[in-house]
Amino acid sequence: MLARLMTYSLLGIDAVAIDVEVDISPGALPKTTLVGLAEAAVRESTHRIERALVNSGYQRPVDHTVINLSPADLPKDAASFDLPIALGMLVASGQLESDLLQEFDAVGELALDGSLRPVKGVLSMALSCRQKGRRGLIVPAANVQEAAVVEGIQVIPAGSLTEAAGFLTGHLAIEPAPFSWTKAQQEYGQYTVDYSDVKGQESAKRAVVVAAAGGHHLLMIGSPGTGKTLLASRLATILPPLSPDESLETTRVYSSVGRLQPGQPLLMNRPFRTPHHTISEAGLVGGGSVPTPGELSLSHHGVLFLDELPEFNRKTLEVLRQPLEEGRVTISRALASLTFPASIMLVAAMNPCPCGYRGDPRKQCNCTPIQVERYLGKISGPLLDRLDIHIEVPPVPFRDLSDAQAGTSSEQMRSQVISAREIQQERARQGGQPLNARLAPQQLRKFCKLKKDAEQLLQHAMESMGLSARAHDKLLRISRTIADLEGTAQIEAHHLSEAINYRALDRTYWR
Repeated sequence: MLARLMTYSLLGIDAVAIDVEVDISPGALPKTTLVGLAEAAVRESTHRIERALVNSGYQRPVDHTVINLSPADLPKDAASFDLPIALGMLVASGQLESDLLQEFDAVGELALDGSLRPVKGVLSMALSCRQKGRRGLIVPAANVQEAAVVEGIQVIPAGSLTEAAGFLTGHLAIEPAPFSWTKAQQEYGQYTVDYSDVKGQESAKRAVVVAAAGGHHLLMIGSPGTGKTLLASRLATILPPLSPDESLETTRVYSSVGRLQPGQPLLMNRPFRTPHHTISEAGLVGGGSVPTPGELSLSHHGVLFLDELPEFNRKTLEVLRQPLEEGRVTISRALASLTFPASIMLVAAMNPCPCGYRGDPRKQCNCTPIQVERYLGKISGPLLDRLDIHIEVPPVPFRDLSDAQAGTSSEQMRSQVISAREIQQERARQGGQPLNARLAPQQLRKFCKLKKDAEQLLQHAMESMGLSARAHDKLLRISRTIADLEGTAQIEAHHLSEAINYRALDRTYWR
């Protein structure tokens, strides 16, 4: 008897529909053959499935069983095929009859006792299920909140093989799982840190507001202990809340690599990733024989913080150049070429020299000029050019640290950021971009018009500082953001002057 049902396999962060065909025919000895370019994790599943069937009270097929996973040219490497294969074996052996298999798909990993374990990528699978026009999806109970986010399909939670079979036969009524955006936001959308914890550094906070308002990349330079990490770790708290579409895009990435917390339906806070400086190129941008997302994509719609920037391998840093410009990562392998989202804010922090105290009034720097030059030389000019805003973070005086009054709070800073972004959203409806940092050259000419004195100031800065054409465009984008923070339609000289100050450090330290 032949059984046919549908399931899904991950390819990057997308889910591909897979037809599962199970045929049982008479044979002298029990034998199970699995075809369809199955990798080791899928080939080994036949033993797990057979024991799960027996321990769930069903009979193991004693004839020749052939399992085909189609399309046959697509590699399949996941334990999520366990449940559909087991259901197919029950149907093919005559132990299960159900018309619902033509309407419902299934994913899930089986334990030996027949219980269902969570799998990766359920959110993408539910989206693909809706795209295929299917009625619903049977998922492990631990994945149900994640899949229930998708509207238009019924998501059925099953704790075991017997529950899934009972639902399909109609002997067990299981209600589709509901989802509430408000409840999820209340439970998972709160931050535990605030900029009011950061004493002093008001000028650095101003730069952070400008960076957050326009989506600009930020580089902070300062001695150890001046607050660079504190400033960076709170940046997500002043960004606008994730929209439903942004949350869905980011959650798909986390779901595909199994990074969602148990029971969490969506990412409600913007990601903040802090990889260690020993990270590899594949770990940063993604990779593998079948490409998977890296830290860059895990920071999508959030913040990627690279602390101690010169300690990262230079080749690793160089792979950031193209993704920072395009907002996505494309990884090509012999089996596939996959594109992952990577619309991020890059925040980097570093010391001014190997010992960390160059220019510090409290301590003397013992580094030689050659050591300083070698240290700073670990960061290439092209990468530095892509970091929009460069600021110095000076030591905080004792009087500021001992001040009982709290510093500027995240709420105050966020209100400025949201106001500026609303202006950018309005401009986007006129043919611009939702973020000033993404403005194309033709959009710069339309939306970044300068007054006469501002144009003369820009010309002087370009000639005296030797700025590149890319730096010229970035100055205009930053000036546009500063003007938006003030609610000014045209860029004035003082807007441009502040923007130039944010581009001066590469000529101070890397001259």
